[in-house]
This record gives sequence, structure tokens and C-alpha cells, in this order.
Amino acid sequence: MADQIQRDLSDLLRSEVKDPRIGLMTITEVEVTPDYAHAKVFYTRFPDSPEDIARCQAGLQACAGFLRGQLGRRLGIHQTPALHFHYDRSVAQGAAMSQLIEQALAVRSAEDPTPPRPEEDPRT
Repeated sequence: MADQIQRDLSDLLRSEVKDPRIGLMTITEVEVTPDYAHAKVFYTRFPDSPEDIARCQAGLQACAGFLRGQLGRRLGIHQTPALHFHYDRSVAQGAAMSQLIEQALAVRSAEDPTPPRPEEDPRT
């Protein structure tokens, strides 16, 4: 059910919601409680400055009722979950970690210009 909600919300946000505060965003995960009363919707967006995230969060909260109604029509289930939006920091943290690794590798290669030796083949 969570995957279907994720797909439907993504479609609704792309095609039905015209709030400029939301901007470019991606729903990364949806967690639904066992009784379908609540759904945590995790999203990421670009740019990801604190001001942009706060603006997007406000836009999502403003249209949560509309999204829930449209979701109820699409899913056809007895109880449509209340939507709770949460910014997913894992994408930004992953990008920051990748950048740190690249910087460390660049410093290391600048300090040791000799190319690494190929590993010996254990079959020989």
C-alpha cells in the first residue's frame, strides 16, 4: 500500500498541485501505519536550503487535505491515511559524504603521485 501511495502522490504533486512553494521535489519513501490511519511521507528537494525546505513544507501542509481526498478517490480504500510530510535528509547527507570522499582522494593523490600497483593474480 505504501508503494501505491508513493506513486499516486508523486503523480498528484506533478499534475494537480500548482503551489509554487513546493517546487521540484521527490517522494523518497512512504510509511503507513497498520490501521491506515497515518502515512509518513518522506521527500527531498532541490535546492535544499533551510528556507526552501520550510517553504516546501508549508506548501505540502497546505495541500495535504486536497492530496488526501484525491488519494482516497484513487485508492478506493475504506480509510485514507492522514498525510504527514517529513524532509528526508539522507540524500543530502549522502551527497555531502561523497563530496568529502572525493576531496580526501584528491588530497591523497596529490600527496602520493605514484600510481597504485596492480594486484597480483592469485591464480598464478
